[in-house]
Amino acid sequence: MAGDYLDVNQALWRNAFEAAFGWNAYLQRSDIKHAERWQRAYEGTSLTEAQRTLLAGFKRRINLLVLSGVWCGDCVRQGPIFQRLAEAAPGIVLRFAERDEDAGLTDLLRVNGAKKVPVAVFLSEDFYEVQRFGDRTLSIYRAKASRELGAACATGLVPPEPEALAIEVDEWVGIAERVELILRTAPLLRARHAD
Repeated sequence: MAGDYLDVNQALWRNAFEAAFGWNAYLQRSDIKHAERWQRAYEGTSLTEAQRTLLAGFKRRINLLVLSGVWCGDCVRQGPIFQRLAEAAPGIVLRFAERDEDAGLTDLLRVNGAKKVPVAVFLSEDFYEVQRFGDRTLSIYRAKASRELGAACATGLVPPEPEALAIEVDEWVGIAERVELILRTAPLLRARHAD
């Protein structure tokens, strides 16, 4: 059965993931002013009890590789969401790769031809790509479309309204749940884990 599965980028994903950084290491190597913005955003980001319960029930390992820019407002907002997901789901292993440090990865993860961040790549325990998603969730694009301020990237200086952040957090929880369900129902992994 394993011979039926292929991801031509498996080695690339594994290498990129292993070279990337966990939350603390990513922020420690960053400019202090950016790291402080991420930390403030983290403190203002939370999961509901229902979301924590859902994530705690995940059975599969999910390697979550996030192409990021520590300076980017969208990353300031979403990076803490990813960290909260990883804290709640023991099987989610989170790593951040800085966009400007890996041109090959950056080019592979372009969105509509552009260098966008964040781009989240959900990988199986075997480093097969399950799903990639970037750079903003639907609710954020809806809000952007309705106001069109002209800025290509928010500064991250002004925190999002609590309702908007809660919607975005819920969207990311749903994306993570989708990945978990893909992995839970995957024949290769069901056979491997006898479930």
